[in-house]
Amino acid sequence: MASPFGLPIGLQLYSVREMMAKDYEGTLKQIGALGYQEVEAAGYFDHSSEQVKSAMSAAGLKCVSAHYPYTSLRKDFDKIVAFNKEIGVQYIICAFPGIKDPSRLKDMSYQTQITSFTLDDYRWNADQFNKFGEKLKAAGMKFGYHNHTMEFAKQDGVVPFDEMVRLTDPELVTFEMDCGWVIVGGANPVDYLHRYPSRISMLHVKDFKHAEKPASALEPPPAAELGRGTLDYRPVFEAAKKANIKHYFVEQEEFDLPPMESLKIDADYMKKLTV
Repeated sequence: MASPFGLPIGLQLYSVREMMAKDYEGTLKQIGALGYQEVEAAGYFDHSSEQVKSAMSAAGLKCVSAHYPYTSLRKDFDKIVAFNKEIGVQYIICAFPGIKDPSRLKDMSYQTQITSFTLDDYRWNADQFNKFGEKLKAAGMKFGYHNHTMEFAKQDGVVPFDEMVRLTDPELVTFEMDCGWVIVGGANPVDYLHRYPSRISMLHVKDFKHAEKPASALEPPPAAELGRGTLDYRPVFEAAKKANIKHYFVEQEEFDLPPMESLKIDADYMKKLTV
């Protein structure tokens, strides 16, 4: 079941957030039955650490990573670390950066935020990440950052993603590269894997349908199952094989088919993709 270069097939559980809210244990069992072996959490739906451990174990899954936005990390960092440590999670990932001075925004909607990040904000985030990373290292865990699309739009000749890599301590901060968002952001995941082979340790794998109009951060193309969209993952995984990838997670943010049918197509694609 291990593909495409000897790593277990992972799933970002944001993909099944609606199903998990209704039936946490049953949804995890269905995911395990499709051949997924690792998962990345996006919320625990009011379950205790014991309940989460028991549900993961019953489904044959290992929860290796968990996503939180910067706002949650700032507010509940110690609680988040303690809870995830009890489950056996190895990575805490910042899924969305913070705004240094939120009072300058007219509102805190997603749309307003993604169009408002400045280089100063990204540099400030890098500083916060180093601090989080230091605390997590002391707890025996790792801290990472997950990109979206806006980090690849140059500001004053600087690509924010590169600036965040430059300003974060490799001993304290790793990166989870969302290959789909890199492409929508106008960059190439293969280039980034060549450029930062030791800084990127996890991948998100998603695909998109062909869109008539140019994609943007505010209007990404519609989601497709892996192998049924526009992205060719073979060169990405060839580059990843030579880099330092420890885990990867399929992510399907929306569905045309019943979710488990889509996720089976994704899992089957990963099982067949060898590099």
